[in-house]
Amino acid sequence: MGLSKSAVGKSVGRLEESLGTRLLARTTRSLNLTAEGKTYYRSCLRVLDELGSVEALLASHRQEAAGLLRVSLPVSFGQRWVMPVLHEIAQRHPKVSLEASFADRRVDLIEEGVDLVVRLGDPGDQANLVGRRIGVNRSVLCASPAYLAAKGRPQSLDELESHDCVAFARDGRPLPWLLANAKGHRVNVNIKPRHTISHADALRDAALAGLGLAYLSTWLAADGLRTGRLECVLTPESIDDMPIYVLWPRSRDLAPKVSVAVDALVKAFLPIPPWERA
Repeated sequence: MGLSKSAVGKSVGRLEESLGTRLLARTTRSLNLTAEGKTYYRSCLRVLDELGSVEALLASHRQEAAGLLRVSLPVSFGQRWVMPVLHEIAQRHPKVSLEASFADRRVDLIEEGVDLVVRLGDPGDQANLVGRRIGVNRSVLCASPAYLAAKGRPQSLDELESHDCVAFARDGRPLPWLLANAKGHRVNVNIKPRHTISHADALRDAALAGLGLAYLSTWLAADGLRTGRLECVLTPESIDDMPIYVLWPRSRDLAPKVSVAVDALVKAFLPIPPWERA
């Protein structure tokens, strides 16, 4: 903000004096919000959110997409499939500015001032959000031809124990694989991976390099399957394992900048997502 530390300190001091309470607990080593400070902060966020709602209402009467569009995206999926759509929006609407951030964690749109989020999986509590389902995440079990030539192709779920498995890890724990058993029923398979990787692109690269079997989203594996660098294992059919949503705060519901982004994403992903069209 172009302010010195002393200027900020004096401003906070005047605010605390005006409110008659301490907002910050200061020590020589730390600076934290007090309980009163947290309450005041949350109240200010609500006020700013209401102000954003009024601005969105006024902007809707202009019917012109303009202003800063803050978007939060899952890391690999967002970079690979959502950003090209946002690039087109920025080109078509010169008064729109993009601020894109990437995180696989659950983002709080209201608290973090985000206009739009793309979320893989459970959309969560939507009491303060509006959403559109723009697709389904489908996954396949696959491996490189080199790995299958060296280690063989498993014919049943029981044979997975004798194979090298490369698992996606979240918070240090490998996620189970949703696969179909001999009767065609979907079951969660808890594997004992040889390798665990917490980044989607790195997981795919490990499969391409022949490190083992990997459970990959079709949006991630599509190029490898199309070129023959990856092959499906156990079944050629993908399994729907989670929805894909675009969500935005109710207070931004009428903002043209949000409306054009949602419309563009719906058009790009429905009825057939781009990675499944070829």
